[in-house]
Amino acid sequence: MKGVLEGLLYVQGDLGLTIEQVSEILEITPDEAKELVLSLKQDYIDQDRGLRINYLGNSFKLTTKEEHKEYFKKLLTTSRNNTLSNQALETLAIIAYNEPLTRIDVDDIRGVDSTYVMRRLLAKGLIKECGRKDIPGHPILYKTTDEFLDYFGLSSKEDLPTIEVLTGENDEDKDLFSSSYKEE
Repeated sequence: MKGVLEGLLYVQGDLGLTIEQVSEILEITPDEAKELVLSLKQDYIDQDRGLRINYLGNSFKLTTKEEHKEYFKKLLTTSRNNTLSNQALETLAIIAYNEPLTRIDVDDIRGVDSTYVMRRLLAKGLIKECGRKDIPGHPILYKTTDEFLDYFGLSSKEDLPTIEVLTGENDEDKDLFSSSYKEE
């Protein structure tokens, strides 16, 4: 059961799991779930592992050890790791062309959760917090940084390529339901 719990915590990531969720998923009592979580947590403490289980925000989460943070910083700043994924490029483009905006705004445009990607972009210094939006909850606003401009070889945001909006039909539009092939 510890292996299953470990996998569940990994899959759940930043969201973590509550005792109630562990109990429901593993079909055990809440007391058994608590005992299982604490036992796995102790395994991480007893063994020389790079991960640990923390109780944060009313849920248990699999996290890295604080004492290893200098190595994680090196990982994020080495030149081999400075390539950006398609998800990161997409997120950067959305922010650059629409800044400032919130993570929820980015999520709405992308159609998927952008929490992890934005955290990586923040760690790389390509985006930064630039205030709070004046709506309930006051979510954080993000914008690109000078490092973003350096990374892409731009002197200012005005150097970004323009986005042409296509309106109407052009000569290349084709009717996908008809064919130019004719039977003889």
